[in-house]
Amino acid sequence: MLDPKIKTLLKVVETGNYTQAAKALNLTQPAVSQHIKALETELHVKLFERAGNHLVLTRDGNTVVDYARTMMSLYRNLQSNLADEASGTLSLNIGITHTMESNRISEVFAKYASANSGVSIKLITGTQNILKNRLKNYELDFAIIDGKVTDPQLHSMQLDMDSLMLVAAPNHPLTKKSIVTVNDIKKEKLILRLPDSGTRNLFIASLESQNMSIDEFDVMLAMDNVATIKDLIRHGYGVSVLAKSACQDELRKKKLTALPIENLSMIREINIVYGDNFKYPELLQEIVRIYNEE
Repeated sequence: MLDPKIKTLLKVVETGNYTQAAKALNLTQPAVSQHIKALETELHVKLFERAGNHLVLTRDGNTVVDYARTMMSLYRNLQSNLADEASGTLSLNIGITHTMESNRISEVFAKYASANSGVSIKLITGTQNILKNRLKNYELDFAIIDGKVTDPQLHSMQLDMDSLMLVAAPNHPLTKKSIVTVNDIKKEKLILRLPDSGTRNLFIASLESQNMSIDEFDVMLAMDNVATIKDLIRHGYGVSVLAKSACQDELRKKKLTALPIENLSMIREINIVYGDNFKYPELLQEIVRIYNEE
């Protein structure tokens, strides 16, 4: 049903050349070349330019590939939905941000799947921007995102409220305080999330609201893996600014300590985000109910 030229285009983009795409698709190289030329003729655009031995998408080519990926996702969704209807099952692709990996939301999904036979859930992690793009490309059914989403193509349902706090090992000198100052933090080695994360962006925005910059701090390490950041903090390598919800288990077991930061308001929503095509609003309401019971 899906035009094979679309599959060929996406495989050429993935492999970077006609030869590798032909091998992957069990086609001849001339057949791959013919598919690309036929697309260019149909759409009246040039899709690729050569840069040495590699193919580089043109501006029009990037636009075509965006639509091709959406078409591929819709086709896979069709196949999946038909298979689900035939077997009486429900397969869900759910996105979660890296912060939410450490939240109890995974247990909520496990509880929902256990209580509803035939439900299969695949969790996919990524940054806010990656997850929002995958939602709009129909690659995800819905996503759990820490932060407000204002994209007009997406809808949201609030799941919880969260706040960023200074997180340190229980024996760290700062934990003797009930609240820390920004100057306290400037004296510490910071282990932060990567610059494209919602957590770091909220921290930076809060600093800028007080006429400060992240450059005034000793950021010795940045990474996406929240679990690794927490391990490094527990072993005394530094402190971090993390979502309180991402540290719930460690805080309960007294493996970490979380402290508010004076004059920095870093409260944000945790939202379930979905597109117009999502057909199971009652499922989302059930997820919220289970989450609030935990």
